[in-house]
Amino acid sequence: MSVRAPSFWDWALAAYDRPGTPEACLSLQDDHGQQTAYLLWAAWAAPDEKTLARGAELARHWDLTILGPLRQSRRSLKPALAPVEDAARLALREEVKAVELGAERLLMQTLETLAGPKPPGADALAALILAAGVWGDPPPRPALESLARALA
Repeated sequence: MSVRAPSFWDWALAAYDRPGTPEACLSLQDDHGQQTAYLLWAAWAAPDEKTLARGAELARHWDLTILGPLRQSRRSLKPALAPVEDAARLALREEVKAVELGAERLLMQTLETLAGPKPPGADALAALILAAGVWGDPPPRPALESLARALA
């Protein structure tokens, strides 16, 4: 009986629970302009450069048109916005957060269709470096190394 590999979404949820992963992802996203779902997919699948390019195109479009606006809306709802009642504002923020998470999940499910789990022996750091280069304007290597260490 063969053991089925976890879906990308399930793998990403488990990976995000590891110490250092959330911080590394947030730094790569906010400080270096990377798309973390795309980078996590690269580490999970270790796809070739052509597949990475297809994934980057999809993730870039999704980030620009869907995730980015949702993230900005969620972040805009964090501070008090007088005269809006705090409880109502925070409840709306949670709703936007849930929609943002759903959009991220749909992106990850779509990326998963482009390439399955990485072959045995594939190097997550090498996949991250290649993916960041395909994305354009790669972050400093230590930022990618932090994520690779957290995922190991």
